Amino acid sequence: MHKYFAPLSLLALVACGTQASTETPLADTIPSSHASDAAAEDPYLWLEDVEGDAALSWVRGQNERSLAELQADPNYAAYEKAAVEALTSAERIPYGTIREGMVYNFWQDDTHVRGLWRRTSLESYATDAPEWEIVLDFDQLAETEGKNWVYKGADCFRPKGSDAGYKCMVSLSNGGKDAVIRREFDLSTKQFVEDGFVTPEAKQGGAWASLDTLLIATDWGEGTLTASGYPFIVKRWERGAPLESAEELIRGEAKDVGVWPMALELEDGRILQGAAQADTFFTTRYWWFPEGETDPVRWPIPPKSSPEGVYQGQLLVSLQEDWAPAGQAVSFKSGDLVAFNVDAFIKTRELPPVSLVFHPSETQALEGVSIAKGALLLGVSDTAVGKVMRAEAGDAGWTLEAVALPGTGQANIAFASDEEETVFINYEDFLTPDSLLSYNAATGDVTTLKSLPPKFDATGLKVTQHFATSKDGTRVPYFLVSKADLPLDGTTPTLLYGYGGFQVSLNPSYSPVTGRLWLEKGGAYVLANIRGGGEFGPEWHQAGLKQKRQRIYDDFISVGEDLVARGVTSPKHLGIMGGSNGGLLMGVMLNQRPDLWNAVVVQVPLLDMMRYHLLLAGASWVDEYGSPDVSEERKFLETISPYQNFDAARDYPVPFFVTSTKDDRVHPGHARKMAAKFEAAGLPFYYYENIDGGHSAAANQKERAKRSALEFTYLTRQLFGMK
Repeated sequence: MHKYFAPLSLLALVACGTQASTETPLADTIPSSHASDAAAEDPYLWLEDVEGDAALSWVRGQNERSLAELQADPNYAAYEKAAVEALTSAERIPYGTIREGMVYNFWQDDTHVRGLWRRTSLESYATDAPEWEIVLDFDQLAETEGKNWVYKGADCFRPKGSDAGYKCMVSLSNGGKDAVIRREFDLSTKQFVEDGFVTPEAKQGGAWASLDTLLIATDWGEGTLTASGYPFIVKRWERGAPLESAEELIRGEAKDVGVWPMALELEDGRILQGAAQADTFFTTRYWWFPEGETDPVRWPIPPKSSPEGVYQGQLLVSLQEDWAPAGQAVSFKSGDLVAFNVDAFIKTRELPPVSLVFHPSETQALEGVSIAKGALLLGVSDTAVGKVMRAEAGDAGWTLEAVALPGTGQANIAFASDEEETVFINYEDFLTPDSLLSYNAATGDVTTLKSLPPKFDATGLKVTQHFATSKDGTRVPYFLVSKADLPLDGTTPTLLYGYGGFQVSLNPSYSPVTGRLWLEKGGAYVLANIRGGGEFGPEWHQAGLKQKRQRIYDDFISVGEDLVARGVTSPKHLGIMGGSNGGLLMGVMLNQRPDLWNAVVVQVPLLDMMRYHLLLAGASWVDEYGSPDVSEERKFLETISPYQNFDAARDYPVPFFVTSTKDDRVHPGHARKMAAKFEAAGLPFYYYENIDGGHSAAANQKERAKRSALEFTYLTRQLFGMK
């Protein structure tokens, strides 16, 4: 199964100051060309002009001020060096994708800043020193073409059972934006295909219908994008024809989040062409385009569900809502994985009998579905710890068996394909470096293919899981990484990380940067599994939607309070960090509990919740946050919106705002305008805006290292009392 969507969450997870000058009031710096009635209501609207001269002049001034102080700190140089070494070290597992017995890997280091796409044989890959063959050098490509290319992935295809070589649509972003161009690449010749498929820059999606046919959704011109900035028209494009001549297959509406191509590849090689029409962020209609027919046929599954692929003739569907299929004496719960026969539906156009594949327990959540050659594998979170299960269909229904793992750490399926028996599984935890396990779908054998040496000194550290009690009595789990002999006297500098949205789960993972720049220095690290995430399935997420969102913020506050109550830390030594949706969380925490933290890292945030739906992809998130255009939803947003609730008289901790000019998902204006309010009030803050970098606020590993060094320098200054 191949599903192609524009990046909707889309609010991506990112992990990821000083006294402002008040000699010239900020209002006096607003150019007259920006004066308007709107500016009278919001005097900082001009900062939403992403690359406007005045806005960028302000950005450069803030960067210069903050960098001058943070980079002069005695810790900064060592932090940046350690972060660069961790992020560009050759001692990293080269995770990859298997095609025709070759492992393909994208690799970045201090020499190849933009990265290499390379390959080696599966046999060589299993050795300590694989012999890599370069497929595409992105540094060289960028230099040759004079572009700031950032590799955004490749969609590769060849017909099942064919000896034809793979063709790939390679996505390239100018500076890290979500908008990309896509260019056809031949893996056999390692060259872009002459006169091949090439798309103009846009937020777009595509799917292979055959080697000579693409389904494509893109910016077709004026009036063809949704309010969220995504395409809503899917067309069929034949090789050799101009893009303008592509045949329209389905047209959604401007009020949709977007419509994207979808190709369902069956086990016998048939490809069912189709599209996914996202009416809202969480509801989608899935369409099939029968060959020779003009009208699309809708797949008979609930709006809140996701097709996961075909295994043994069964279409697998994960549910995000309860479902009682019409005319059937069965019902299923939100979070279940179900299946039905694909060919039976194709023949009758009616829903065949639906069976239950997996029902999670109260502590479990289905995290992913992967299909290998001869095996169906499920990624399952159990109390925020990942496991891998194998599912098999039998006369008495589906049975599950756990895949044997080396321990009780975090496991994720890194690669699986229905054309390959070899499955790659990532295994790690907070203190255990990555291991790459090879699982043989035919034999069930698990072997350790690669493992990393420690990247930081974990001597004397331990990981424990605790539960805080939220305002409504809900038990909220969190992980604490700290010294084994942690003194419970409130003196330990502690960094609390949270996200809380879009059903994104936060699970234990090994971070060399956090280890080197924080844990080795004596700090503690906390990961909060608050509502809004997916750690306990769809209901854990849906408990914090729209006007119920205060629960998410209460959960995070409860974790902070629990850390203080248990003596782990104190407000003076407690800092928090979050990015994107987590950046909104940080902004809310600044307003709601400024007394509980002494450092707040606000990464690529949403902060103006009265205008978020008007900026870039913001309109696609109204089903998560609520709409400012709906009276009751606006009333709630007014209570939590960080920008509108800023109070110049409040005693705020010194925040650090981090964003990117090239972020075309969450508008940099959010961070700019909030920082401008701090400046106008004469309140101290730090600010760093990467001129490139996209939604991660970093376009390459060196820039990521710089951003991390700045953040941890700030955290050290604030929480270790070393200012």
